Amino acid sequence: MRKVVVGIDIGGTNTAFGIVDSEGIIYGTDKLSTVIYPDVDNFMNELCGRINNLLGALPFIYELVGVGVGAPNANFYKGTIEDAPNLPWKGIVPFVEKFQGYFSNVPVYMTNDAKAAALGEMIYGAAKGMRNFIVITLGTGLGSGFVVDGHLMLEHDSIAGELGHVTINPNGRICGCGRRGCLETYASATGIKRTVFKLLADHTADSEFRKLSYNQLTAEMITKSALNGDPLAIEAYEYTGRVLGSALANAVTITDPEAIFLFGGLARAGKYILEPTKRYMEASLMSNFRGKVKILLSSVDGMNAAILGASALVWHHKEASS
Repeated sequence: MRKVVVGIDIGGTNTAFGIVDSEGIIYGTDKLSTVIYPDVDNFMNELCGRINNLLGALPFIYELVGVGVGAPNANFYKGTIEDAPNLPWKGIVPFVEKFQGYFSNVPVYMTNDAKAAALGEMIYGAAKGMRNFIVITLGTGLGSGFVVDGHLMLEHDSIAGELGHVTINPNGRICGCGRRGCLETYASATGIKRTVFKLLADHTADSEFRKLSYNQLTAEMITKSALNGDPLAIEAYEYTGRVLGSALANAVTITDPEAIFLFGGLARAGKYILEPTKRYMEASLMSNFRGKVKILLSSVDGMNAAILGASALVWHHKEASS
């Protein structure tokens, strides 16, 4: 009998889910729109129905050992999604409690997507065997997951390690959280768009970006232009790496990781994000740490990583309790 788990990644636009074994083999995936379900109970009913369809289609006898959920603003200890700005359900949603009404015979674990990504890297990816590392997710915002001595850092209210909301400039860019100068306003998909428009204002050189409005420009366009050698796109990544690298130097000082993994859309720029980030991090580090911390691209990014990360929650806690 093969043991499997369900991994669920709840996003602001879509929710992806799949059936995964302990080796990271995915036996079936599906997704549904998150935004068309303003009522979480209707969403839950559809989601659980589709999960049962996937389980019913497995070509082998299985044992379902748990469900892992990655979601914005998720509280691991309470099993709740709390005031998530990008989800249609407002306030505090008792997600795990509701989910257990459909799957009452197995444990259900939930954490935020960046922490799930860190577990995915540890269970399935290049962090396997590492006990101290950081995963940085460079998506719409900047998420982070810290693993310290082999344990995912959750702490008092399960929201420890929110590096994206460390203030790097008290008079800087306004953040969606309501404060100014958070790291994610500079190092994220939206952050690099803001950087490009700042560079356009400060320079007079021709650029393909001058033909685009802010809403038309995407981080993918900036990445593609950098890979094609566009000077302004490369400069935007240089600036992003400077800000990110300096912030990571502070994180290194606190947690002393073996490696830092970059994950998500901006990481696909490869050397254009890796090289400046590494350079500025090294320049900002105490001498004790220099040359000791690797900055690497995630090895699971792009291969149903969100589903793998959510599923890793179950395997991680199963191993910890055995």
